Amino acid sequence: MALLHSSRTVSRVYRVLRTQNACMASAAVQPNPNPKIQHTKLFINNEFRDSVSKKTFPTINPATGEVICQVAEGDKADVDLAVKAARNAFKLGSPWRRMDAGERGYLMNKVADLIQRDRKYLAELETLDNGKPFNIAYNVDLELTLRCYRYYAGWADKNHGKTIPIWGDYFCYTRHEPVGVCGQIIPWNFPLLMQAWKLAPALSLGNVVVMKLAEQTPLSGLHIASLFKEAGYPEGVLNVITGYGPTAGAAISRHMDVDKVGFTGSTEIGQLVAADAAASNLKRVTLELGGKSPNIIFDDCDIALAVEQAHFGLFFNMGQCCTAASRCYVQEKIYDEFVERSRERALKRSVGSGFDPKVEQGPQVDEDQMKKILALIKTGKDQGAKLVAGGNRVGKKGYFVEPTVFSDVKDDMTIAKEEIFGPVMQIIKFKTAEEVIERSNLNKYGLAAGVVTNDVSRAINVANSLRAGTVWVNCYDVFDSCSPFGGYKMSGNGRELGEYGMEAYTEVKSVIIKVPTKNS
Repeated sequence: MALLHSSRTVSRVYRVLRTQNACMASAAVQPNPNPKIQHTKLFINNEFRDSVSKKTFPTINPATGEVICQVAEGDKADVDLAVKAARNAFKLGSPWRRMDAGERGYLMNKVADLIQRDRKYLAELETLDNGKPFNIAYNVDLELTLRCYRYYAGWADKNHGKTIPIWGDYFCYTRHEPVGVCGQIIPWNFPLLMQAWKLAPALSLGNVVVMKLAEQTPLSGLHIASLFKEAGYPEGVLNVITGYGPTAGAAISRHMDVDKVGFTGSTEIGQLVAADAAASNLKRVTLELGGKSPNIIFDDCDIALAVEQAHFGLFFNMGQCCTAASRCYVQEKIYDEFVERSRERALKRSVGSGFDPKVEQGPQVDEDQMKKILALIKTGKDQGAKLVAGGNRVGKKGYFVEPTVFSDVKDDMTIAKEEIFGPVMQIIKFKTAEEVIERSNLNKYGLAAGVVTNDVSRAINVANSLRAGTVWVNCYDVFDSCSPFGGYKMSGNGRELGEYGMEAYTEVKSVIIKVPTKNS
């Protein structure tokens, strides 16, 4: 039975891909490449303030390597103040704890309205500070951010418990209560979206938050903090810290008055966060970590579609996606043709400033990331993989890397095992479904995977057999606020988004009441 069983279906899938690529080709909104920077200080107790130490650090434009501005450098002393403010906001009888659930939803929808008002400016900040193309920031990042806040605004008054018919003359019911002070540490690859994934469920359910932004991309997150204040959130409910992981980040994960910590980032740092959390007060931990996702392409596919989809799955956001389809398994019958078409597509990919509407790929986020990617490309060549496209830095200004494609990659090569987090595709040959399932599952990660085939039975079998938190069939990187996201194995624990994403921010309380009988 075919999944893509007609030319009409194939045409629809092509239209989806063209819609995704349209964000890169043109935009009705013209960006300002030099947006005014409004907020550079810590946000604590509804006020922007300098760090206790008065220290600052530079945030860099990755397209030029030049300093955009100086940002307050928070550390343990600032985290202590933020946690204290959050704890006060969470006290019984506080305005936040007395607020009706529906009112919390109203406030979150108001934040979404303000984000929509400032959508162009926020997209400009993303492009300036992160490097991603403005058209992607405006049409993808901001759109998904808005949908996330509005989705969880709707959950605010619907996260309710149950009545349970236990034995005896008792009335039993459960309450879903907020966990308390939630420490949240987010990455730099999707600053606004990752902030929304963390803030929206936590605040919708009545928690309070101390969030550390990535030091590489603090500007858009600070502006969002100002919108929460403008929307009318009480003092201390949201606190935002800028600073470095070993100081500000570690202070959050180790803090005795933080009840839950959520982290998105590398597996290595996630392990440290989990250890700190356990060693302090056994606070709850959710981790969304690295990936080395297989994208399995069978020989019954539409090869042109498969090539474009694999290209998108790997190169989107400059390859800086935890779900990037970086292990591209291609069945042997179509392997050579797939490699050649992928080479041609990579060579056509435009690289440059994110403010250029014709550009598909901006710079890597910083110099360290660029150097790491180039070092792994060299390792791939040294270990015998065949470089068929790219492999070099682009220019001498900014942190640009050529779209790179390797063929003849083996499972034991470093580039097939380690997360590169850059625009480097590895194409690997396979023979049978049974073989590729086993090889795909051998990796230590289990975040996402893709399957491309016209056979629905095979698609379901492979999808059910892969040890990954999300499996896309005949599509890739399809995200929705309704659908849970998270990883198996060393890709983390817990889930974000959807109804499942609320579990980490909810305590379940059982209340059992003795019911008097006539004879008592």
